[in-house]
Amino acid sequence: MNILKLLEKLTEINSVSGNETEVRQYISSVIKDYCSEIYTDSMGNLVARKCGNGKKIMFAAHMDEIGIIVTGIDDNGFVRFGAVGGLNTRNLVNLRVRFSNGLEGVIGAQEKAFKDKPSLSKLYIDIGADNKESAQKLVTIGDTAAFAGGFAQCGGKIIAKALDNRAGCAVLIKALSEIESSDNDLYFVFTVQEEVGLRGAKTAAFSIEPDIAVAVDVTDTGDTPDAPVMAIELCKGAAVKVMDRSIMCDADVRIKMIETAKKNNIPYQLEIMTDGGTDAGAIHLTRAGVKTGGISVPTRYIHSPSEMASVDDIENCARLVYNLAVENW
Repeated sequence: MNILKLLEKLTEINSVSGNETEVRQYISSVIKDYCSEIYTDSMGNLVARKCGNGKKIMFAAHMDEIGIIVTGIDDNGFVRFGAVGGLNTRNLVNLRVRFSNGLEGVIGAQEKAFKDKPSLSKLYIDIGADNKESAQKLVTIGDTAAFAGGFAQCGGKIIAKALDNRAGCAVLIKALSEIESSDNDLYFVFTVQEEVGLRGAKTAAFSIEPDIAVAVDVTDTGDTPDAPVMAIELCKGAAVKVMDRSIMCDADVRIKMIETAKKNNIPYQLEIMTDGGTDAGAIHLTRAGVKTGGISVPTRYIHSPSEMASVDDIENCARLVYNLAVENW
Protein backbone atom coordinates (compact mmCIF):
# COMPACT_ATOMS: atom_id res chain seq x y z
CA MET A 1 0.00 0.00 0.00
CA ASN A 2 1.42 3.39 -1.03
CA ILE A 3 1.32 5.43 2.18
CA LEU A 4 1.88 8.75 0.38
CA LYS A 5 -1.08 8.32 -1.95
CA LEU A 6 -3.20 7.18 0.98
CA LEU A 7 -2.25 10.20 3.07
CA GLU A 8 -2.84 12.62 0.21
CA LYS A 9 -6.35 11.30 -0.30
CA LEU A 10 -7.15 11.18 3.41
CA THR A 11 -6.00 14.74 4.07
CA GLU A 12 -7.80 16.28 1.11
CA ILE A 13 -11.14 15.10 2.52
CA ASN A 14 -12.95 17.60 4.74
CA SER A 15 -14.66 15.90 7.68
CA VAL A 16 -15.01 18.22 10.65
CA SER A 17 -16.12 16.69 13.96
CA GLY A 18 -19.73 15.55 13.75
CA ASN A 19 -19.55 15.42 9.95
CA GLU A 20 -17.29 12.43 9.32
CA THR A 21 -19.38 10.77 6.59
CA GLU A 22 -17.05 11.41 3.66
CA VAL A 23 -13.85 10.22 5.32
CA ARG A 24 -15.66 7.23 6.81
CA GLN A 25 -16.93 6.20 3.37
CA TYR A 26 -13.46 6.48 1.90
CA ILE A 27 -11.78 4.46 4.67
CA SER A 28 -14.50 1.82 4.45
CA SER A 29 -13.90 1.43 0.71
CA VAL A 30 -10.17 0.95 1.30
CA ILE A 31 -10.30 -1.58 4.16
CA LYS A 32 -13.39 -3.66 3.36
CA ASP A 33 -11.37 -6.51 1.84
CA TYR A 34 -8.95 -6.73 4.78
CA CYS A 35 -11.34 -7.56 7.60
CA SER A 36 -13.83 -10.23 8.66
CA GLU A 37 -16.54 -7.73 9.53
CA ILE A 38 -17.05 -4.03 9.02
CA TYR A 39 -19.82 -1.82 10.37
CA THR A 40 -20.70 1.70 11.45
CA ASP A 41 -22.12 2.03 14.94
CA SER A 42 -24.86 4.42 16.03
CA MET A 43 -22.32 7.08 17.03
CA GLY A 44 -20.72 7.01 13.58
CA ASN A 45 -17.53 5.10 14.42
CA LEU A 46 -16.26 2.80 11.69
CA VAL A 47 -15.34 -0.60 13.16
CA ALA A 48 -13.30 -3.20 11.25
CA ARG A 49 -12.92 -6.56 12.93
CA LYS A 50 -10.43 -9.30 12.12
CA CYS A 51 -11.72 -12.28 14.08
CA GLY A 52 -9.55 -14.41 16.35
CA ASN A 53 -9.78 -16.43 19.54
CA GLY A 54 -7.10 -14.65 21.54
CA LYS A 55 -7.06 -11.35 23.38
CA LYS A 56 -9.55 -8.75 22.23
CA ILE A 57 -7.39 -5.82 21.12
CA MET A 58 -8.81 -2.46 20.03
CA PHE A 59 -6.76 -0.03 17.96
CA ALA A 60 -8.35 3.42 17.64
CA ALA A 61 -7.63 6.46 15.49
CA HIS A 62 -10.01 9.39 15.12
CA MET A 63 -11.27 10.42 11.69
CA ASP A 64 -12.48 13.92 12.50
CA GLU A 65 -10.60 17.19 12.14
CA ILE A 66 -10.93 20.62 13.68
CA GLY A 67 -12.85 23.32 11.87
CA ILE A 68 -15.44 26.05 12.18
CA ILE A 69 -19.23 26.14 12.35
CA VAL A 70 -21.44 28.94 11.04
CA THR A 71 -23.27 30.76 13.83
CA GLY A 72 -24.61 33.78 11.98
CA ILE A 73 -24.52 36.00 8.90
CA ASP A 74 -24.46 39.79 9.17
CA ASP A 75 -26.27 42.27 6.94
CA ASN A 76 -23.20 42.72 4.73
CA GLY A 77 -22.89 38.99 4.03
CA PHE A 78 -19.97 38.27 6.34
CA VAL A 79 -20.18 34.90 8.09
CA ARG A 80 -19.71 34.65 11.84
CA PHE A 81 -18.51 31.36 13.24
CA GLY A 82 -17.62 29.27 16.25
CA ALA A 83 -14.89 26.69 16.84
CA VAL A 84 -15.19 22.95 16.36
CA GLY A 85 -12.21 21.68 18.32
CA GLY A 86 -9.16 23.64 19.40
CA LEU A 87 -8.47 26.72 17.28
CA ASN A 88 -5.64 29.17 17.88
CA THR A 89 -7.28 32.43 16.82
CA ARG A 90 -3.92 34.16 16.41
CA ASN A 91 -3.18 31.85 13.47
CA LEU A 92 -6.55 32.11 11.75
CA VAL A 93 -6.48 35.55 10.17
CA ASN A 94 -6.25 35.47 6.36
CA LEU A 95 -6.53 31.68 6.20
CA ARG A 96 -8.85 30.01 3.70
CA VAL A 97 -11.57 27.57 4.71
CA ARG A 98 -13.63 25.23 2.57
CA PHE A 99 -17.25 24.24 3.19
CA SER A 100 -18.63 20.80 2.36
CA ASN A 101 -20.28 22.17 -0.78
CA GLY A 102 -16.87 23.30 -2.10
CA LEU A 103 -17.38 26.98 -1.30
CA GLU A 104 -14.23 28.69 -0.03
CA GLY A 105 -13.84 31.80 2.09
CA VAL A 106 -11.17 33.86 3.83
CA ILE A 107 -11.07 34.47 7.57
CA GLY A 108 -10.77 38.17 8.33
CA ALA A 109 -10.52 40.13 11.56
CA GLN A 110 -11.98 43.42 12.68
CA GLU A 111 -9.24 46.05 12.42
CA LYS A 112 -8.37 46.44 16.10
CA ALA A 113 -8.12 42.67 16.55
CA PHE A 114 -4.99 42.45 14.37
CA LYS A 115 -2.87 43.84 17.20
CA ASP A 116 -3.84 41.24 19.78
CA LYS A 117 -4.94 37.63 19.92
CA PRO A 118 -8.48 38.09 18.58
CA SER A 119 -11.52 36.42 20.07
CA LEU A 120 -13.76 34.46 17.72
CA SER A 121 -16.33 37.25 18.03
CA LYS A 122 -13.86 39.58 16.28
CA LEU A 123 -13.38 37.24 13.32
CA TYR A 124 -15.52 36.58 10.28
CA ILE A 125 -15.43 34.68 7.00
CA ASP A 126 -15.61 36.54 3.71
CA ILE A 127 -17.28 34.33 1.09
CA GLY A 128 -17.56 37.10 -1.47
CA ALA A 129 -21.24 37.75 -0.81
CA ASP A 130 -22.60 41.29 -1.27
CA ASN A 131 -25.26 41.06 1.42
CA LYS A 132 -27.01 38.74 3.86
CA GLU A 133 -29.49 37.42 1.32
CA SER A 134 -26.83 36.37 -1.17
CA ALA A 135 -24.73 34.77 1.60
CA GLN A 136 -27.72 32.75 2.82
CA LYS A 137 -27.94 31.13 -0.60
CA LEU A 138 -24.42 29.76 -0.08
CA VAL A 139 -24.23 28.82 3.61
CA THR A 140 -26.58 28.36 6.52
CA ILE A 141 -26.41 28.19 10.29
CA GLY A 142 -24.72 24.95 11.36
CA ASP A 143 -22.64 24.48 8.20
CA THR A 144 -19.06 23.47 8.96
CA ALA A 145 -15.84 24.20 7.14
CA ALA A 146 -12.29 22.91 7.38
CA PHE A 147 -8.98 24.51 6.55
CA ALA A 148 -8.19 24.65 2.85
CA GLY A 149 -4.67 23.39 2.32
CA GLY A 150 -2.80 21.34 -0.24
CA PHE A 151 -0.60 18.27 0.14
CA ALA A 152 3.15 18.69 -0.26
CA GLN A 153 6.35 16.68 0.20
CA CYS A 154 9.67 18.06 1.34
CA GLY A 155 12.80 16.24 2.46
CA GLY A 156 11.12 13.00 3.47
CA LYS A 157 8.35 14.88 5.22
CA ILE A 158 4.80 15.72 4.25
CA ILE A 159 2.82 18.90 4.83
CA ALA A 160 -0.97 18.88 4.89
CA LYS A 161 -4.00 19.90 6.86
CA ALA A 162 -5.71 17.23 8.99
CA LEU A 163 -2.66 15.05 9.60
CA ASP A 164 -4.29 15.20 13.03
CA ASN A 165 -5.44 12.53 12.74
CA ARG A 166 -5.52 11.19 9.20
CA ALA A 167 -1.91 10.14 9.86
CA GLY A 168 -3.24 7.86 12.59
CA CYS A 169 -5.93 6.56 10.25
CA ALA A 170 -3.28 5.78 7.63
CA VAL A 171 -1.27 3.89 10.26
CA LEU A 172 -4.24 1.66 11.07
CA ILE A 173 -5.18 1.15 7.42
CA LYS A 174 -1.65 0.11 6.45
CA ALA A 175 -1.24 -2.23 9.42
CA LEU A 176 -4.64 -3.84 8.83
CA SER A 177 -3.91 -4.36 5.13
CA GLU A 178 -0.77 -6.36 5.98
CA ILE A 179 -2.20 -8.69 8.63
CA GLU A 180 -2.82 -12.09 7.06
CA SER A 181 -3.61 -13.86 10.32
CA SER A 182 -3.52 -13.31 14.06
CA ASP A 183 -4.63 -15.32 17.08
CA ASN A 184 -5.95 -12.10 18.59
CA ASP A 185 -9.47 -10.77 18.09
CA LEU A 186 -8.67 -7.46 16.46
CA TYR A 187 -10.80 -4.34 16.24
CA PHE A 188 -9.58 -1.39 14.17
CA VAL A 189 -11.83 1.53 15.10
CA PHE A 190 -11.90 4.84 13.23
CA THR A 191 -13.57 7.10 15.75
CA VAL A 192 -15.67 10.26 15.53
CA GLN A 193 -15.74 13.51 17.51
CA GLU A 194 -12.37 13.15 19.22
CA GLU A 195 -11.63 16.84 18.75
CA VAL A 196 -14.72 17.83 20.74
CA GLY A 197 -14.38 15.47 23.70
CA LEU A 198 -13.18 11.94 22.80
CA ARG A 199 -16.81 10.99 22.28
CA GLY A 200 -16.69 8.24 19.67
CA ALA A 201 -13.93 6.32 21.42
CA LYS A 202 -15.95 6.25 24.61
CA THR A 203 -18.99 4.56 23.07
CA ALA A 204 -16.92 2.23 20.85
CA ALA A 205 -14.88 0.92 23.77
CA PHE A 206 -18.03 0.46 25.84
CA SER A 207 -19.53 -1.70 23.10
CA ILE A 208 -16.42 -3.70 22.19
CA GLU A 209 -15.16 -4.27 25.77
CA PRO A 210 -11.52 -4.80 24.73
CA ASP A 211 -8.94 -6.53 26.90
CA ILE A 212 -6.28 -4.16 25.59
CA ALA A 213 -6.51 -0.88 23.69
CA VAL A 214 -4.05 1.28 21.79
CA ALA A 215 -4.94 4.79 20.60
CA VAL A 216 -3.02 6.09 17.59
CA ASP A 217 -2.83 9.86 17.16
CA VAL A 218 -0.31 12.65 16.58
CA THR A 219 1.84 14.39 19.16
CA ASP A 220 3.73 17.66 19.38
CA THR A 221 7.49 17.86 19.01
CA GLY A 222 10.26 19.72 20.81
CA ASP A 223 12.63 20.02 17.85
CA THR A 224 11.86 23.51 16.48
CA PRO A 225 13.40 26.83 17.59
CA ASP A 226 12.05 27.97 20.99
CA ALA A 227 9.75 24.93 21.19
CA PRO A 228 8.57 23.83 24.63
CA VAL A 229 10.84 21.22 26.17
CA MET A 230 9.65 17.86 24.86
CA ALA A 231 11.74 14.80 24.04
CA ILE A 232 10.03 14.10 20.71
CA GLU A 233 11.57 14.77 17.30
CA LEU A 234 10.61 14.19 13.70
CA CYS A 235 12.36 11.27 11.99
CA LYS A 236 13.27 9.56 15.27
CA GLY A 237 10.56 6.90 15.16
CA ALA A 238 7.17 6.04 16.61
CA ALA A 239 6.32 7.79 19.87
CA VAL A 240 5.28 5.37 22.61
CA LYS A 241 3.03 7.29 24.98
CA VAL A 242 3.87 7.40 28.67
CA MET A 243 1.23 9.97 29.63
CA ASP A 244 -0.75 12.99 28.54
CA ARG A 245 -3.35 15.13 30.28
CA SER A 246 -6.01 12.45 29.80
CA ILE A 247 -4.16 9.25 30.77
CA MET A 248 -1.30 7.60 32.57
CA CYS A 249 -0.74 4.73 30.16
CA ASP A 250 -0.83 1.19 31.47
CA ALA A 251 2.73 0.13 32.33
CA ASP A 252 2.34 -3.42 31.01
CA VAL A 253 1.08 -2.17 27.65
CA ARG A 254 3.88 0.39 27.41
CA ILE A 255 6.53 -2.22 28.21
CA LYS A 256 5.02 -4.57 25.63
CA MET A 257 5.23 -1.81 23.02
CA ILE A 258 8.88 -1.12 23.81
CA GLU A 259 9.81 -4.81 23.77
CA THR A 260 7.97 -5.28 20.46
CA ALA A 261 9.71 -2.27 18.93
CA LYS A 262 13.13 -3.53 20.02
CA LYS A 263 12.49 -7.09 18.82
CA ASN A 264 11.45 -5.85 15.36
CA ASN A 265 14.10 -3.10 15.04
CA ILE A 266 11.47 -0.37 14.98
CA PRO A 267 12.85 3.03 16.04
CA TYR A 268 10.86 4.53 18.88
CA GLN A 269 10.89 7.38 21.38
CA LEU A 270 9.00 7.96 24.60
CA GLU A 271 6.28 10.60 24.74
CA ILE A 272 5.14 12.69 27.67
CA MET A 273 2.62 15.28 26.48
CA THR A 274 1.72 17.81 29.15
CA ASP A 275 -0.97 19.55 27.09
CA GLY A 276 -3.77 17.75 25.30
CA GLY A 277 -5.06 14.20 25.16
CA THR A 278 -6.19 11.43 22.83
CA ASP A 279 -8.86 8.76 22.54
CA ALA A 280 -6.83 6.77 25.07
CA GLY A 281 -8.19 9.05 27.78
CA ALA A 282 -11.77 7.94 27.14
CA ILE A 283 -11.03 4.30 26.38
CA HIS A 284 -9.13 3.47 29.57
CA LEU A 285 -12.04 4.69 31.76
CA THR A 286 -14.68 2.59 30.00
CA ARG A 287 -16.73 0.14 32.05
CA ALA A 288 -14.41 -1.30 34.75
CA GLY A 289 -11.34 0.07 32.95
CA VAL A 290 -9.23 -1.01 29.98
CA LYS A 291 -5.46 -1.58 29.86
CA THR A 292 -4.60 1.18 27.40
CA GLY A 293 -1.54 2.57 25.68
CA GLY A 294 -0.82 5.04 22.92
CA ILE A 295 1.28 5.34 19.78
CA SER A 296 1.82 8.80 18.34
CA VAL A 297 3.09 10.23 15.07
CA PRO A 298 5.44 13.16 15.84
CA THR A 299 3.93 16.20 14.11
CA ARG A 300 4.83 19.88 13.91
CA TYR A 301 2.34 22.76 13.64
CA ILE A 302 -0.64 20.73 14.88
CA HIS A 303 -4.10 22.30 14.39
CA SER A 304 -2.96 24.36 11.44
CA PRO A 305 -3.42 24.02 7.66
CA SER A 306 0.27 23.05 7.39
CA GLU A 307 0.91 20.18 9.78
CA MET A 308 4.20 18.39 9.11
CA ALA A 309 5.17 14.77 9.73
CA SER A 310 7.86 12.33 8.65
CA VAL A 311 6.90 9.57 6.23
CA ASP A 312 9.36 7.22 7.97
CA ASP A 313 7.75 7.92 11.36
CA ILE A 314 4.32 7.10 9.97
CA GLU A 315 5.64 3.89 8.42
CA ASN A 316 7.29 2.91 11.70
CA CYS A 317 4.08 3.55 13.63
CA ALA A 318 2.30 1.21 11.20
CA ARG A 319 5.00 -1.43 11.70
CA LEU A 320 4.56 -1.18 15.45
CA VAL A 321 0.77 -1.53 15.24
CA TYR A 322 1.14 -4.53 12.92
CA ASN A 323 3.54 -6.33 15.25
CA LEU A 324 1.41 -5.59 18.31
CA ALA A 325 -1.60 -6.99 16.48
CA VAL A 326 0.08 -10.33 15.73
CA GLU A 327 1.92 -10.62 19.08
CA ASN A 328 0.97 -13.18 21.69
CA TRP A 329 -0.44 -11.14 24.57
